[in-house]
Amino acid sequence: MSNPARVVYTCGNGLVIEAEAASELTIEAPATNARPTAVSLTSDAVLVELPTGSGPFQILTPHAIASVRGTIYAVDVDGSKTSVFVVRGEVAVGASAGASAGPVTLGPGQGVEVTPGAALEVKRWPAEKAARLLARFGR
Repeated sequence: MSNPARVVYTCGNGLVIEAEAASELTIEAPATNARPTAVSLTSDAVLVELPTGSGPFQILTPHAIASVRGTIYAVDVDGSKTSVFVVRGEVAVGASAGASAGPVTLGPGQGVEVTPGAALEVKRWPAEKAARLLARFGR
């Protein structure tokens, strides 16, 4: 497998954030040298690895909020939507604004595409679609 251009942030409590080199993101932490609690992502993708029991963590995008307690998942943002895919664990995903329904919970192999104004629909992603996203992180 190729080794695509990306930046890897290794944080406290086992949190690892892999960002595509062109990603536009801001890492948010409650204090200097504290483990991040969130990442604001406005373009491209990140892959997050968070061991169970290491505390809450969120990815905030223009379209969605993805919250976890311990998992491996990917979040991809483009101009019109945010896609979230879970490799391991569970992720709660909600629309960031104007949603008519509450958040959904994704399990392994499941994904959701968050588009402004559209209902959230959990789907099992085809292997090829998941592989394309994970290949962007050399997996």
